[in-house]
Amino acid sequence: MSEVLTAPLVVEFPFTRSLGPVQSAFLTGLRERTVLGVTASDGRVVVPPTEYDPVTAEEIRELVEVGSGGTVTTWAWNPSPRRGQPLTTPFAWVLVRLDGADTALLHALDAPGPDAVRTGMRVRVRWAAERTGAITDIACFEPDDGAADDGRPAAHSGEFTDTVTGITVPARLDYTYSPGRTQSRYLRALTDHRIIGERCPSCRKVYVPPRGACPTCGVATDTQVEVGPRGTVTTFCIVNIKAKNLDIEVPYVYAHIALDGADLALHARIGGIPYDRVRMGLRVEPVWTEGGRFPDHYRPTGEPDADYDSYKELV
Repeated sequence: MSEVLTAPLVVEFPFTRSLGPVQSAFLTGLRERTVLGVTASDGRVVVPPTEYDPVTAEEIRELVEVGSGGTVTTWAWNPSPRRGQPLTTPFAWVLVRLDGADTALLHALDAPGPDAVRTGMRVRVRWAAERTGAITDIACFEPDDGAADDGRPAAHSGEFTDTVTGITVPARLDYTYSPGRTQSRYLRALTDHRIIGERCPSCRKVYVPPRGACPTCGVATDTQVEVGPRGTVTTFCIVNIKAKNLDIEVPYVYAHIALDGADLALHARIGGIPYDRVRMGLRVEPVWTEGGRFPDHYRPTGEPDADYDSYKELV
């Protein structure tokens, strides 16, 4: 049995959101080294502040200022910081109940080791040198030998100059993908400029790319069938927005292509033809670049268009 393939993959996109009055005041306050919470209907002070009451779900706006020192309520040691985390050296994730608050805030604690961290220890905010109005304005927490502040939280108007009204947060997921034995065989065949699918022993349909099981019958598919390489465009879309790190000029066309001998359409880019001349029924063939492991794009074969009845079940 050949070795199953694996590959590191990254899913990344910027998430942009506007801020309401509560979150706007909270993040702008961090920029000004001020921590704000909100008073809930039961009198508890919630930090970070929520826009809606956690008990009644009603909108709440009563902002209060709490202290920058607090008490660790629970923690976990992180021996191997990952990309984008608050600290590059080992640290503790902690829940900190700030003085004057009734709920805990999650952040990083800079400590020399797990033996230096304990539930109930006193900590204080270490502010970032440059603050922009984000949770990262709190660089981390650090141990504090001072006593707890017994003062009550003070009412705050939430008004600042040049308030933060929106944030953009990069979301990123790094993971290792294993396609399994079936798709590993499919990917290896592509390196030889061959396209293989698998036939269902029950309905006899051929699926490309193969998944190891028939999505209709639910039975294993282990009979390999070579298909294509030519196929028919069943439907398509015109892409007008350039993707980051994708060196393809817009507009271009992505299409579903029913390969000859396959009963499932796969998607690929169409090239070698103006985008406004791509059409349903267009006959295409794959184009491999030198050293490429999969087709770079599909181009017209010059054959007459396929009759609609020949591919209508795959639209």
